[in-house]
Amino acid sequence: MPPPVIVLDNGASTIKVGLGPEPRIISNAVVRSKGDKMSYFGHEIARCEDYSSLHYRLPFEKGYLVDWDAQKAIWDGIFSDEVLGVDTTQSSLLITEPYFNLPNIQDIYDQLIFEEYEFSSYYRCSPASLIPYGQLFSQPGLPPPDCMIVVDSGFSFTHVIPMIDGKIVWNVVKRLDVGGKLLTNHLKELVSFRQWNMMDETYIMNHVKESCCFVSTNFQQDTETCRIDPKRNPIVQEYVLPDLSTNRKGRIRQPDDIITETDQILVMNNERFTVPELLFRPDDIGLDQAGLSSTIAHSISLLPTDLQGMFWANIGLIGGNTKFSGFRDRLLSELRSLAPVECEVVIYECEDPITEVYKSAYNFAMDDGFLSHVVTRAEYAESGSSASRRKFRDWRPQESEKEKVREAVPSKLKGKQQQHREDDRSQAPSKPTKTRSTRAGAGTGSASTAPRKR
Repeated sequence: MPPPVIVLDNGASTIKVGLGPEPRIISNAVVRSKGDKMSYFGHEIARCEDYSSLHYRLPFEKGYLVDWDAQKAIWDGIFSDEVLGVDTTQSSLLITEPYFNLPNIQDIYDQLIFEEYEFSSYYRCSPASLIPYGQLFSQPGLPPPDCMIVVDSGFSFTHVIPMIDGKIVWNVVKRLDVGGKLLTNHLKELVSFRQWNMMDETYIMNHVKESCCFVSTNFQQDTETCRIDPKRNPIVQEYVLPDLSTNRKGRIRQPDDIITETDQILVMNNERFTVPELLFRPDDIGLDQAGLSSTIAHSISLLPTDLQGMFWANIGLIGGNTKFSGFRDRLLSELRSLAPVECEVVIYECEDPITEVYKSAYNFAMDDGFLSHVVTRAEYAESGSSASRRKFRDWRPQESEKEKVREAVPSKLKGKQQQHREDDRSQAPSKPTKTRSTRAGAGTGSASTAPRKR
């Protein structure tokens, strides 16, 4: 009987983990509350009752896993009886890693998984490579497309990933340096400048962003609406901040809500759409990058010309930022203006873009061929991280590909040198010979080939 497979989508904001088709979502952070002076690791954050001025310690920094002590503490809680209750030595692991993950970090993944947790086997890959196993591009009665674009807008970055036959075309993958973390920080700055000082309230402002913000399909018109009447317009929305004395969470104010004197109201006006606008206009805050629509169009333009139409017709959205209301409509309208006239633009959505990678990974783990892709503990003990580099395809060339390149380069150089020699022979007779005349009194009748002294 094969060992149970733990699927762990290790995101920078949340971890999606489980043994079945539905994941458990756990915050990927170590949090210390200033209220009760307690520290909470991953799944324990749900027990926190005082969300004021939480101090976050994040394992991920700028998209890469760098704080391994914090990450191990969170994983320890996940594998314990409080969450999964599994024996790691008798289990297999499927884990996701960041795009363009660094080789040194990949080696630490191998070391931690095999030497600390002693998993029997594991498989490591980037999130987008699992999407072909899911339902994002599925259509009744049709096979999955051979060419697709996956837009993964997560916590740290937004990536545009082209795929052909289920494999990522790494040389045309593009990254936009705007993610959920930047949007939350930008919202904190706007609100702190205009209303309440919320610079230390990351948890609360993240909830405000997810509850109130949307992507505008007509940015100029919405901006003008908010300017004409800032307090009474269809866009303005009031958010009731959490009441920590009664342990009442924050919420959007409804028409029938009764507001007391102690309630603090946060008025969300044009902040609702100017914050997500950074995904489409990063230059609004000085980032020298194109927006998401132009990035997708540029990535497609670098692909083979005869396949570009298929990429325009198969664009899929995953990641938490794609849940903003109006995101798909805005992206579709901009892409239609950038796409060639003869190409149809089709954007696919899923029910939950946050858990889509986990569900795709679970389908892959249940596939009969999954065990042929994993690295076993015995293989790691024999070859170390070289076993992982041989089996896991990522953005770096495989060892066999490197050898082919090494063999091909000398042969190409040799062929060019031989061609140059042949060209020189063929061109030599046709060139007139030049002789350097000597001055009278030089004492020689032949041309001197030595350089003259000055």
